[in-house]
Formats: sequence, structure tokens, C-alpha cells
Amino acid sequence: MATIDRTQAPSKAVTPRGVNHIVLNVRDIEVAHRFYTEILGFKQVAALKPKPDRPPLTMRFYSGVDEQGHVNHHDLALCELPKREGAQPPPWDLYPQRPGINHIAITLPDREAFLQQLTFLREKGVKFHRRINHGMTHSVYISDPDGNGIEVLYELAPEVWEDIDAAQNYAERLPTEGPDSMIDKTDNPVFSKKSSRGG
Repeated sequence: MATIDRTQAPSKAVTPRGVNHIVLNVRDIEVAHRFYTEILGFKQVAALKPKPDRPPLTMRFYSGVDEQGHVNHHDLALCELPKREGAQPPPWDLYPQRPGINHIAITLPDREAFLQQLTFLREKGVKFHRRINHGMTHSVYISDPDGNGIEVLYELAPEVWEDIDAAQNYAERLPTEGPDSMIDKTDNPVFSKKSSRGG
């Protein structure tokens, strides 16, 4: 087994595998809990228990499930703010209005699951802020009761977005209301590295 010299810093940061989880501050944890479990389908896996050696903190932890049925220790946590009277948060918009998180993206396993979730969200009266076919995902943008932006998506096949820069810069805006907001086309543009080089 190779040994690692921990006395010398590497020349560059270690590349992470990805984002492990995200914690959202919420005004009312019961309202937020219902949204993330009943509307977005997460499962609560844990809750922070009171301890005499720390100030009170109301926090719950949630997980989704991947295609193989694996569950992360948690993908999302909700942390309740101290009760305060005050103004409501501004409505979410993709164009930034405040520091902090712009939106979190939740991946569904495939197109069929995405279409089912679109129908479910519409049935529950959830407002679609944006419907966009990106070069690598098809997405709907909504917000939670605290104004946090959420992108619900499914990923297209990797060969469609081989040239990730070109795919990221592609966006087809779709209606957010009525029957057309539920349409999901399958004739997706292909962003190959070969085509982006002009060859």
C-alpha cells in the first residue's frame, strides 16, 4: 500500500466527487417538511435530537433513492430559523436577486418519471416558473414555500451532451401554463465534440 505524505500540501485542490448534500434554512419546518416529502417525494431519514450542551436546533434530514435502490445518508436537510415576524422572501427567479443559493436541482430517474412528476406538480397546484429544455436536461423550475428555487429534471443520454459547453449554452424555453407546459419532445439536438470543432 502506498503511503501519503501529509506534511506537504498538493499543488492543487483535490477534485470532489460531487455535492454530497445541501442544507436549507426554512421558516416553518412542518410546512417545508410537507413540501419536500409530499410534493417532491423525499423520505425523512433522521431528525436532530435536543442535547443539553447546545442551543436548541430544529433540523431534519432527507434522502432520495437512486436507480439501484441505494440511499445516501442524506441529500437534503432542513433547518428551522428562529421564529421572527417579518417580510416574506422575494419570489424566486433564475436571475439573482439576493446572495445564497440560486436553486437546487433534483434528478428524476428517467423521462417517464419526469412526466409523471410534472403531472403531479400541476395537480398539486405548484407554479411552474420556467420550463426549459437544456442541452443536457429537460427541466421545470419551481420554488418551495420559503422561496428557494428548485429545478426538477431528468438527464438526457451523455452522448447528447458530449460538448458540455455547447449543451450548457443551449436553452429552449417552453410555456409554463396550460397543456403545452406538459409537452416533452424527444428530438433533442446533439452536442458532440466533433460537430463543435466544425468537423
